[in-house]
Amino acid sequence: MAQHFSLAACDVVGFDLDHTLCRYNLPESAPLIYDSFAQFLVKEKGYDKELLTVTPEDWDFCCKGLALDLEDGNFIKLADNGTVLRASHGTRMLAPEELAKEYGGKEWKYFMSDTGMALRSGKYYFYDNYFDLPGALLCARVVDSLTKQNNGQKTFDFWKDIVAGIQHNYKISAFRENCGIYFPEIKRDPGKYLHSCPESVKKWLRQLKNAGKILVLITSSHSDYCRLLCNHILGNDFADLFDIVITNALKPGFFSHLPSQRPFRTLGRSPLTKKDVTHAVFSENDEEQEALPSLEKPGWYSQGNAVHLYDLLKKMTGKPEPQVVYFGDSMHSDIFPARHYSNWETVLILEELKGDRDWKPEESEPLEKKGKYEGQKGKPLYSLSKKWGSFFTDSISGLENTEDSLVSTWSCKRISTYSTIAIPSIEAIAELPLDYKFTRFSSNNSKTAGYYPNPPVALSSFETLTNK
Repeated sequence: MAQHFSLAACDVVGFDLDHTLCRYNLPESAPLIYDSFAQFLVKEKGYDKELLTVTPEDWDFCCKGLALDLEDGNFIKLADNGTVLRASHGTRMLAPEELAKEYGGKEWKYFMSDTGMALRSGKYYFYDNYFDLPGALLCARVVDSLTKQNNGQKTFDFWKDIVAGIQHNYKISAFRENCGIYFPEIKRDPGKYLHSCPESVKKWLRQLKNAGKILVLITSSHSDYCRLLCNHILGNDFADLFDIVITNALKPGFFSHLPSQRPFRTLGRSPLTKKDVTHAVFSENDEEQEALPSLEKPGWYSQGNAVHLYDLLKKMTGKPEPQVVYFGDSMHSDIFPARHYSNWETVLILEELKGDRDWKPEESEPLEKKGKYEGQKGKPLYSLSKKWGSFFTDSISGLENTEDSLVSTWSCKRISTYSTIAIPSIEAIAELPLDYKFTRFSSNNSKTAGYYPNPPVALSSFETLTNK
């Protein structure tokens, strides 16, 4: 494989929406997501009211790449070889001796080689995106609460209530019906929770379009929420930017399922006109219609599969093997399946690359100016967790400060295995020429190759030590 990657060589540029093209104001959106679940657990399922109170310090628990063992209530951070680097029971971190007793430096019981291990299972759940992470904090506090109430409870069965909370707040009809807390609040004040797309990114999208690239939006969000987001971040003419829009894509199944399992569906209207977009942001006419035997033309669709999409892209480009690159923030839903099942180039949006470099505590506002969720705000979710350490590397317990102690995390290994490159945001590359040559991840390159514009500090230090 070539050492470099260039957008100029791609025929098709695909995008995820949430946390990729649409960036959220995380110190605002995270407490909102947390509250949407906590209110449901307390009011509908009878959980302790203490779950409703979150301090800014509590958010330090959140770290991408953690796995929750659904039976014993332990959260774990995995090394690239499947051993457990750190663990907590609920929010309580296990001391080194507890860690050794519980996991003993052995492979985690559910660990399998990279492709064999799903990120979702009836036994465990991996937290790999910013919609998930507030749920990690909530589940950890649920474990704390149940352990305290039930004199050291050892096994847990709360996950079914979390799933019910997801269904209540985020089911397909929730946006239209104003169910739960999340969608009504986003509708009320989208500017509080969403960052508008920078002008440089809008210009870059038009530049791609003018260069003859086919632009595709593939999101698991439903069409009504997608329209609200795009209208807010890109403007009323957002539909002009995309040749194909696919909503309710149900990723990763979009990539892994056969066409017969997940056909494309038309919607009640085709919103890809300026008139429709402008006047139908909150349209109720977004019902999914009949299944399509194939995808014949550009437009706005729901569900679907990568096989039929690729067939259409062949027709649109006139090429037997059009080159596709896909931008996304989730290893589980975007990067791994797009590479593994479709063999697309993949660009991982990884805000952890910003780490804590550019975050400073905001100046406090007078109380009367603070909104409903202001008191719960903490650091951005991408900044370094004191409890869990670096997302990229860690020390093996008991061997700290020795050369042999530093290892890559499992999350870090997956990035270099399945991503072509990793960037902190689309904005970071928007002003580069389209023929800019990025150094791609490969087994022949260093561990820090593939990160643009700079590798994470922890990984640079790791490479310096291991190359001595």
